[in-house]
Amino acid sequence: MFAPDETLPRLDKTPTDLVLSGKTALVTGSTSGIGLAIAKALSFAGANIVLNGFGDKDQIRNSLQSLTDKDGRATYSPADMSRPDEINDMIMEAKTMFGNVDILINNAGIQHVAPVETFPPSKWDDILAINLSSAFHTSRAVFHDMRENGWGRIINIASAHGLIASPYKSAYVAAKHGIVGLTKVLALEGAEAGITANAICPGYVWTPLVEKQIQDQAEAHGISEDEVISSVLLKNTPTKKFAQPEEIAELCLFLCGAGGNSITGQALPVDGGWTAH
Repeated sequence: MFAPDETLPRLDKTPTDLVLSGKTALVTGSTSGIGLAIAKALSFAGANIVLNGFGDKDQIRNSLQSLTDKDGRATYSPADMSRPDEINDMIMEAKTMFGNVDILINNAGIQHVAPVETFPPSKWDDILAINLSSAFHTSRAVFHDMRENGWGRIINIASAHGLIASPYKSAYVAAKHGIVGLTKVLALEGAEAGITANAICPGYVWTPLVEKQIQDQAEAHGISEDEVISSVLLKNTPTKKFAQPEEIAELCLFLCGAGGNSITGQALPVDGGWTAH
């Protein structure tokens, strides 16, 4: 059974140079997995954090505690990212608490897999609302203040499926391609105002959701979990490795720093070479 690379450095200490001190970062879908890793990385670099998402209340409380234990400031919003009114309320609350939203990470997402002729229309609507439209609503709500302040970072967590397609994922692929397009528009509109916008396009990332997917597919197809990994999930990944959430977080941190000043409008794969085929 695959296990994460134990040699991978973990973002578990505050850097001496708090490059994001005084900035506030809103990370949607950040109660676990990639979003939580991003929130931790930005917090450890000095940013105030707004967590968002669903999940176990105790786990969310522990996540907030871990961020504040690092002398950071963090809050949590349960806003439903399919509801524009709740999105606007979340951003207003963040501005009331911290003064501004300087960094926006659009990470919230859901998935459903089915052939197009049997794909439930309600699932299509839900996936586009959360995976695509929510990023428009959050970006729209913070863009004016970023322009006024002459600085802003918008990072959309897209997917390798924002660059290539796979069967049975019509809504997900459509939404992720849309996110890449939205990113380019935001980059062009913010270019002269110190606002950068980029999309990160992960392949398979080792998260609790992927672990469950492996277990479910092994049971459904009567094969081992190792076979699911090698013959299904990582079949087209040249490195034959999952990315780690911390890798996505490190890239976000770089894009938010001075090294990312001139990187904008880009779709950046973190996919072990999958899209290089």
